[in-house]
Amino acid sequence: MEKFTKLSGVAAPMPLINIDTDMIIPKQFLKTIKRTGLGVHLFDEMRYDSDGNEIPDFVLNKPAYRNAQILIAGENFGCGSSREHAPWALLDFGIRCVIAPSFADIFYSNCFKNGVLPIELPQDQVDVLMEDAERGENARITVDLENQTVSASDGTEFHFDIDPFKKHCLLNGLDDIALTLEKADAIDNFEARYKAQMPWV
Repeated sequence: MEKFTKLSGVAAPMPLINIDTDMIIPKQFLKTIKRTGLGVHLFDEMRYDSDGNEIPDFVLNKPAYRNAQILIAGENFGCGSSREHAPWALLDFGIRCVIAPSFADIFYSNCFKNGVLPIELPQDQVDVLMEDAERGENARITVDLENQTVSASDGTEFHFDIDPFKKHCLLNGLDDIALTLEKADAIDNFEARYKAQMPWV
């Protein structure tokens, strides 16, 4: 998993509440177990018409936001079913951070396990960042995980809270597998002792 330390990039404004995981990545794209290739289907039903053509008015289809790395959204982002494909699709598109007033619990946890930083901020602070993001690609928002700050393009800074363990994992690029491998020596020693004590098993 790629480390997340500091990110400065274009933020796409999506002022909708209750964006669920089926909106993020529709169910017909859940057949794959690969983490790549889903970005093209991110927000599929909002990005494309019934013929597969891009809908020009959708934010991620606008030239200013095609390379957005940050998403500013409304409350209860990621509600609905607990599909891990949702953060996979965000990450594959290039979005490393989502900022919203609140998140669905399972989606929030899945983000950390896949290298996406979800940041909860009060609504009034999200409103400031949303307005900043609406200025387009000239307004770059900076996220500093180490110092737990989000800075608007004019320098306005907000502090966010984060679980220390989740922060450690993101800063060091540790997913569940990498965390287990950190204990590889202890696991090997246990297996060797177990085999010596009970060779018949």
